[in-house]
Amino acid sequence: MSAPSVFDNRCCQLGEGPLWHPRRQQLFWFDILENQLHSRQRGEAISWSFDEAVSAAGWVSETELLIASETSLFRFDLDTAEQVPVYSLEANNPATRSNDGRADPWGGFWISTMGWHGEAGAGSLYRYYQGVLKKLVSDLSIPNAICFAPDASCAYWTDTAEGQLWRQPLDPVHGWPSGDKQRVIDFAAQGLNPDGAIVDARGDIWSAQWGAGRVVRYSPEGREQQVVTLPTPQTTCPALGGKALDTLYVTTAAQGLEAADGLGGRVFQYPVGIRGQAEHQVKL
Repeated sequence: MSAPSVFDNRCCQLGEGPLWHPRRQQLFWFDILENQLHSRQRGEAISWSFDEAVSAAGWVSETELLIASETSLFRFDLDTAEQVPVYSLEANNPATRSNDGRADPWGGFWISTMGWHGEAGAGSLYRYYQGVLKKLVSDLSIPNAICFAPDASCAYWTDTAEGQLWRQPLDPVHGWPSGDKQRVIDFAAQGLNPDGAIVDARGDIWSAQWGAGRVVRYSPEGREQQVVTLPTPQTTCPALGGKALDTLYVTTAAQGLEAADGLGGRVFQYPVGIRGQAEHQVKL
């Protein structure tokens, strides 16, 4: 098969949070360190700038996103750029920022925080649901890979610094964690750094692996199924989008690359022929 190609040639210092908007048929992603949201529309590159770091989003409507920033969750109008505060997020802690996030099948929004330099234990995992932000897990370092099984039975997440992918069973009525988490993959034993992840329509997990320049598809039991190799090492997060939800998009980072490879920080695309899940709507 062909190699991944560049979808967008702008260089993100820390590209993250790719979101395929199912109603707009449009990809959005962030450059956390440059305080920017990026997209492409009708073949043209577009972007929005903010006063602080932004990292993840869910879609509220055709024109609105819920965006996580270093201090808050806020509604953002894509047509007018209007921002409406929704909830504070560690606003009194300047040592942390938002990181990974995704809407869940009940319309809630999971979001993680971390220290600006990945300080040990500085991060947490939260869920915003029905007007309340609740902390789910604390004492994390680089929480990532928030994603959900297509049957809504569980969530997945990881702490990149720890190198374990966890499955968290969920209550079927309201989607809160129910019972103990279970380890799915021990990445640390393989010398790998799990970053962002998604789950496709049949339940396989796609894991971007920082420093390895690849996205790997695993079965729900943790068996390796497919490897997509990228031409730059710092892969951060995948998304499945396009008309059939079968194009793999991957964000990357240029930050800290010792040698400029000319491709770090770009967004890549690759036809995988495996259908993804449509991203869930955030219900506010």
